[in-house]
Amino acid sequence: MKKKRSSASVSSNLIIRPIRRYCWLFLLPVVAAFAIGFVWPFIHGIYLSICKFTTTSDAKVIGFGNYLKALSDPTFLHSFWYTALFAVVSLVLINILAFAAAYLLTQNIRGTNIFRTVFFMPNLIGGIVLGYIWSMIFDGILMHFGTSIVLDSGLGFWGLIILMLWQQIGYMMIIYIAGLQAVPEDIIEASKIDGASKMQTLFRVTIPNVMPSITICTFLSLTNGFKLFDQNLALTGGNPIISTIENGVFTQIKSTEMLALNIYNTFYGQGSTARGTAQAKAVLFFILVAVIGIIQLRATRNKEVQQ
Repeated sequence: MKKKRSSASVSSNLIIRPIRRYCWLFLLPVVAAFAIGFVWPFIHGIYLSICKFTTTSDAKVIGFGNYLKALSDPTFLHSFWYTALFAVVSLVLINILAFAAAYLLTQNIRGTNIFRTVFFMPNLIGGIVLGYIWSMIFDGILMHFGTSIVLDSGLGFWGLIILMLWQQIGYMMIIYIAGLQAVPEDIIEASKIDGASKMQTLFRVTIPNVMPSITICTFLSLTNGFKLFDQNLALTGGNPIISTIENGVFTQIKSTEMLALNIYNTFYGQGSTARGTAQAKAVLFFILVAVIGIIQLRATRNKEVQQ
């Protein structure tokens, strides 16, 4: 005998069938926009990285010479190591301070909603605006010591770190708060019954259960550190400039110039002959960030606790 369908399954099929039939109408505009706005420019950019061009219409293939020039450019190598150092320092400080703020704001403190809003607000301000605001703040303080944020590479580095912390901590804090609130209460209670102290509960129970949030925040802060551009442009512009002579070649290196700003300056500041080199730097930059991001995601996901 044939089994009768329940009314619930029939109504479910009636809902799902038209969705499956017409879903492409909703997906097509998104896919088309993604292909036009990202996929095609990305593929065309890879092509231009092996070309010599003034405009994209007169590109001529020259092979991998642009990549060799990019890898032998001392300014690009300096900006790589400078960016790597910045990304590591900002990664550690942002996540420690954001987690500490999130932990404190989940301890039933009065006015937590106000603090969350205030801490999150700097993330809503554009990077260029933040750069100029903090440039005026730093110079207003440093002028009493006879220096400026653009005259000292050490001050420029820590100025960028402070700016990044001020902008990013509130955003990461919100993610950590969501992770802390998702930790099962019965696990916390069980640790208290077993006699665990607050520090033991934090490091052996809470943090392992917050690893998904740590994975997300680590990925975001790491990639944001490598991709930093507008704040670097507005705050220091890559200054101060260091002049070096190696093998009889005179080179001027911007000491606080990060990778994204170096690519920008190569494309727009070194004439049309360097545009292919700048495009090759951009492709190398993408590969670098993608590889580092994938490695970090795999490393932190392996430590996540399955609840």
